[in-house]
Amino acid sequence: MKRFLTLFAIALTLLLPSLSWAGSAEDTQPVLPRAEVLVFATALQQDLAARGAHVAIVGRVGRDPETLPGGIDYTHVAYWVYSTIQRADGTTDKGYRVYNLYQLADDDSQSRLVQDSPADFFAGVFELDAGVIIPDPRLQKKLLQVIASPTYAALHNASYSVLANPMTPQFQNCTEHTLDVLMASLYGTTNQAQIKANIAAHFDPQPVKIGGLKRLFAPAASAALTTADHGAQIGTATFGSIARFMAENDLSDQIYRYTPHQAEPF
Repeated sequence: MKRFLTLFAIALTLLLPSLSWAGSAEDTQPVLPRAEVLVFATALQQDLAARGAHVAIVGRVGRDPETLPGGIDYTHVAYWVYSTIQRADGTTDKGYRVYNLYQLADDDSQSRLVQDSPADFFAGVFELDAGVIIPDPRLQKKLLQVIASPTYAALHNASYSVLANPMTPQFQNCTEHTLDVLMASLYGTTNQAQIKANIAAHFDPQPVKIGGLKRLFAPAASAALTTADHGAQIGTATFGSIARFMAENDLSDQIYRYTPHQAEPF
């Protein structure tokens, strides 16, 4: 009976793939040519530098957009920080380092914090499409202070859920960690309870509609698909919901979508 339920859960998840939409894996199988990805990553770095961004929030498309729930455009979000990059030969250059929360390769219900390059960030993407938020200059300074401090790692919760509820500390995904760091920077606090209270008071999560059977059985296929931290309604942090929060509160300098063809308002 247990084996039957497990197989049923897996089949249900495969037939209804929108719940398993996370793209927060570190080592993904390349979909696009590496050279093409490198050109795109380099172009986005140059675009951010030209706009004077010391820190930006960037989203990528790790899954076929047609499989994503409504209201979700990007499957992984991270901070890009303008930094001094040291090459293998010991020389240095300026560029962006990417501060990620990635799922573990051998256990997708757990995560770790990883720094990598823009090219690594886009490795395995389904298409070359990036969502970009450049915070206003004052907020950039606050974010840089938090990212460079022990608070950044202290805000990490290794228990991963694709649809983590940003108002509770039970689980976390990449976008919720991004939001927690944002709130710590805005309110000058390292207290997790206060951060979650501020999120509950001021942030509107993206609603996600999931059928009852899928919600019930999906965790049997992967613990990362749990919704145990939600009530009847499911809502999670997304690139779009963070962009709306920042725009509504005059916290962003620019919000746009970047593709190989153009940069346009998000």
